[in-house]
Amino acid sequence: MASPQAAAIDQLFDSFVAAMTANPAMGLEELRDLLEKCGDLASDPGQVDYLDIDVQGTPCLWAVPHGCAQDRVLLALHGGGCVTGSRFSHRKMFAHIAKAVGCRAIIVDYLRAPENPHPSQVNESVKVYEWLLAQGLKPAHIATLGDSAGGLLSLAVPLAIRAKGLPLPAAVMPLSPWCDMEATAASFETNAKVERLISREMSYNMAGFFLGDTPRQDPTANMLYADFKGYPPTYIQVGGYEAIMDDSTRVAERIRAAGGDCKLDVFPEMQHVFQFMAGRAPEADDAVARLAAWVKPKLGLG
Repeated sequence: MASPQAAAIDQLFDSFVAAMTANPAMGLEELRDLLEKCGDLASDPGQVDYLDIDVQGTPCLWAVPHGCAQDRVLLALHGGGCVTGSRFSHRKMFAHIAKAVGCRAIIVDYLRAPENPHPSQVNESVKVYEWLLAQGLKPAHIATLGDSAGGLLSLAVPLAIRAKGLPLPAAVMPLSPWCDMEATAASFETNAKVERLISREMSYNMAGFFLGDTPRQDPTANMLYADFKGYPPTYIQVGGYEAIMDDSTRVAERIRAAGGDCKLDVFPEMQHVFQFMAGRAPEADDAVARLAAWVKPKLGLG
């Protein structure tokens, strides 16, 4: 049974749906402001410094836990359909994870769609990865991390890195990744009565904003068509109540079928990106602890 604290994300998502239902003509900027409230769910982890930095034109935010390893980095990519979300909406969640791991996180505030459709977000994230390498970071000391659309980016960026002939990161950590631009998951139906936010129509329409002229089956954007041969170790977390739960299960199957190492945890009764409640709900704290325990040895942190 879900904890009482976990009801916070139910209430927030219900408020989003109510606001969008009351205002079906809601503009993009208003929608962005609304969804920025996801950042209110997490507690402030404390003992983490936030430092703004411009990486060749891309605004980023360092989350630096006190006493952490400076030579290990989480390349953190925020969700929001690549249409909403920012480094600020996600800073506390990513900071909780960085603190648990004991390393820095660089949160990429990429240009958003529909003004900047795919592959803009992938290209910007790869640029930040290349910048990290230029700063002397070793690929074996970097992991990609992201939620929802950021989970998609965390999966897509290593593919783009590989296509450029660059060394791959040590690990990939997608949280509730949004992977299927055609919205074909059976879990849209099987979880229809328990999912609080995402519908098939919402997912399909958001994909249209994100993709622009890119076909929905393009393997650089739709992870169900990606080639995962030689892919880094991957750990996917997803909520058991999610409409897009099957995006995670199907991508895990594809990675394993390609010979890759993929751990998948489905958290019973949890909503989309329930890790937003880090510091306030035991399920989120458990998820963060599992992420840290899994990735620390991958980064050489013991």
